[in-house]
Amino acid sequence: MNKINPLLAAFQQTGFPVGGHGKRNIQVLIEALQEVDGNLESDIYGTGKLIEDFQAEMAAYLGKESAVFFPSGTMAQQIALRIWCDKKGVKKVAYHPLSHLEIHEEDGLKELHHIEPILLGEKDRLIRLEDVLQMKEEIACLLLELPQREIGGQLPDYAELAEISAFCRSHGIKLHLDGARLYEVLPYYQKSAREICDLFDSVYISFYKGIGGIAGAILAGDETFTKESKVWKRRHGGDLISLYPYIISASYYFKQRLHKMEQYYEEAKELAAMYNQVPGVETKPLVPETNMFHVHIDRPKEKLESLLIKLYETTGVGLTHYVKEVHESSCCYEVSIGDRYANVPKDELRKAFEWMDRNLRES
Repeated sequence: MNKINPLLAAFQQTGFPVGGHGKRNIQVLIEALQEVDGNLESDIYGTGKLIEDFQAEMAAYLGKESAVFFPSGTMAQQIALRIWCDKKGVKKVAYHPLSHLEIHEEDGLKELHHIEPILLGEKDRLIRLEDVLQMKEEIACLLLELPQREIGGQLPDYAELAEISAFCRSHGIKLHLDGARLYEVLPYYQKSAREICDLFDSVYISFYKGIGGIAGAILAGDETFTKESKVWKRRHGGDLISLYPYIISASYYFKQRLHKMEQYYEEAKELAAMYNQVPGVETKPLVPETNMFHVHIDRPKEKLESLLIKLYETTGVGLTHYVKEVHESSCCYEVSIGDRYANVPKDELRKAFEWMDRNLRES
């Protein structure tokens, strides 16, 4: 039996965990099912009223002709890129060096589809218009992730995004949106999902990240694109006999949380400001651009973990369940604001940061 990490164990005992929506357990499905008619017919191999209505609803929300529900975003995005490569007859795509496809998918794009990724830009910053203009490789598709998670949820200016889109369209390059956290960028841009997605030829969105469903994704584009994506979905084994637990939870939490994204965004900025008042602590970006950001602390990983455990035991406020080493003398972790934050008493949160400030100064 694996031993639980001491920091995680301490975090799980706190009365006021700060990030996310709550524990990912069976209650997520129970809540989603509470208003569902027990006689509702399930989807069958990608067909039926349940799945077709939801796909139509998501297509309308994203401003695309059609949409397809997938069990995973990994499957959906690899398929999107395969379709665009086949269409152009070029087996190359470009994306950020820290794209999910590059660092979390075991080379799936290369091994399953024999597509060569072109890593565009630098690891510590966004892809810029200049990077796109200076590309020497011929590519079928450019993938942009909004927000760029691995560098703290940063976003390009909307004007620059529009220029990249215009360039791609004028040069026969398809533009695909990794919009796993698309909902979270809307407050920053002050745009609708439809307006943002209009810049892209194809779009992927997730239902378990900011929305908090069980799993599942939507891939959207024009009718020809989505029709072909269904063929690839079958080839990938994604046409399960029924996907209704994922669809029902996706639909339920989409309605429950979509209107809260502005709140999460403002709360993220509030929390980041508290972090940035502590010496040796800095958030990236300094002012969050979505409901997420990274916290960088000038302390060795083991030392910070010990300090956080004491903080949790003393204050009952849980800031993070993990810490990642950056260098021997510094570490970081990610913060993503959801429903939990509003339940943390401000006085208790203030005391926790006062405790952190005092103990970091003394350590």
